[in-house]
Amino acid sequence: MATTATVLITAAGVATLAAAVVPRMVRQVPVSMPMVFLAAGALTFGLVGGLSPPDPVRYAPVTRHLAELCVVVSLMGAGLALNRRVGLRRWSTTWRLLAVTMPVSMLSAGLLGWGLLGLGVAGAVLLGAVLAPTDPVLATEVQVGEPATDDTGDDEPRFSLTSEAGLNDGLAFPFVHAAVAISLAGVAPSGWLGEWLAVDVLWRLVAGVGLGVLAGRLLRKLFFSASSEKYRLAGHAEGFVALAATFLTYGVTELVQGYGFVAVFVCGCTLRAGERPHDYHVVLHRFVEQVERLLTVVIIFLLGGAAVTGLLAGTTWREVLVAVLVLLVVRPVAGLAGLLRSDLGRRERAVVAFFGVRGVGSVFYLAYALAEGRFAAADSLWRVVGLVVIGSILVHGVTATPAMKRLDRG
Repeated sequence: MATTATVLITAAGVATLAAAVVPRMVRQVPVSMPMVFLAAGALTFGLVGGLSPPDPVRYAPVTRHLAELCVVVSLMGAGLALNRRVGLRRWSTTWRLLAVTMPVSMLSAGLLGWGLLGLGVAGAVLLGAVLAPTDPVLATEVQVGEPATDDTGDDEPRFSLTSEAGLNDGLAFPFVHAAVAISLAGVAPSGWLGEWLAVDVLWRLVAGVGLGVLAGRLLRKLFFSASSEKYRLAGHAEGFVALAATFLTYGVTELVQGYGFVAVFVCGCTLRAGERPHDYHVVLHRFVEQVERLLTVVIIFLLGGAAVTGLLAGTTWREVLVAVLVLLVVRPVAGLAGLLRSDLGRRERAVVAFFGVRGVGSVFYLAYALAEGRFAAADSLWRVVGLVVIGSILVHGVTATPAMKRLDRG
């Protein structure tokens, strides 16, 4: 007799096989893997009776930790994939996106939430913060490929979008903390501003960067130059130790109240900076990419199910308008503003500005904030974030392949 466990095991097998096959099926067509699994989740939960709706509110702890795991793994993959050494000029486009595009996007999304949705200050700040992180994993055509042996392996648009996502996933956290603090203490800065600046901004960021660099250097020494050859893991080509690097870095950083997201990405970049021509970087990246893909399949499948079983129930035209404006106006305009007078060509600027993919990071931040603070419009926030993520999967999934092909042709 079939049991629930048997059904789940079978479904896991199907999902795992599909995660390997589907990306190859849709590689040359304007359809992305997340689009396929979003539709699969919607059809499964919409047509098959007896399934418990994957409600992110009801299963808030599961939503939070599953999204957290996916983001952490994807950040290590992004750090390992980047071939370009960190530098002011070499990463100039990234710094522009972080210094101009990200704040403008947050401010604009927050104002839309306040003006169109009637959110309070805490809710508006939270909406801007949770929609700040970008997520190229949901449109693989716009992220960099495997590690290469030199700095020339990444074209500027793919490099910029990947490095931006690697850093803004962590840099959004101070503003999420600010929203939580406002929701608990009120708008008056005397109640929360000092601690926020000292702890949530200064200490957590410094700890994240510092521990990321330290972990990356220690692990790099172990992988490539341990005193005993049997401990040099690079010689054994075991990719799963990338997860050890990910979880150790994240866990230790979080234990000292640092930003684990920042630490993991920095650790990945630091690991990548050592023994650059070594094939072990490819081994590590491929393993992380496979785990990331599997986690993404699960989350997007459940998001599709949530969309048809109540997540979007009660959606208003104002919420739809906010989602459309965030995707099609706010990010492109903020992106172009950040890239003014940059060295990118017109088409490159347009691609980087447009493909600010929203995804799993937004789901995590919203689940985290709602668990830590007191927000009156939680249902509306979930609907808007759900609309933005689903819209991003569809819009960017359809346009990514033809846009990058055209850009590659020059």
